[in-house]
Amino acid sequence: MKDTASEPATTGLSKTPSKRDDVEKRRGFFGTIALFLRQVMAELKKVVTPTRSELFRYTGVVLVFVIIMMLLVTGLDLLFGWGASWVFGTGTEVQWPDFSNLFGGGDAPADPAAPAP
Repeated sequence: MKDTASEPATTGLSKTPSKRDDVEKRRGFFGTIALFLRQVMAELKKVVTPTRSELFRYTGVVLVFVIIMMLLVTGLDLLFGWGASWVFGTGTEVQWPDFSNLFGGGDAPADPAAPAP
């Protein structure tokens, strides 16, 4: 049998600096930026541009998904608005906002053809 109690426990983390740490220290600030830019260029070379038909298909899928999510959120908003109105408000009545004065307009003149004094 092997005596494991006398052997030091290893955690997988070495106390000595690795070769990678040593290289990073020697590289310096501008060397690190240059390495980053080289890695970015290498990743950009892997990018595949979609064909025209794929682009239209992907765009359509995204637009359909966005419309479905808008309908879902609108439905949930109306449902929760009705529920909040029922709990805190006047019952089942939902008040729609009044946008008539939204753009700085006051009450419209009674006769638009009449000259202003």
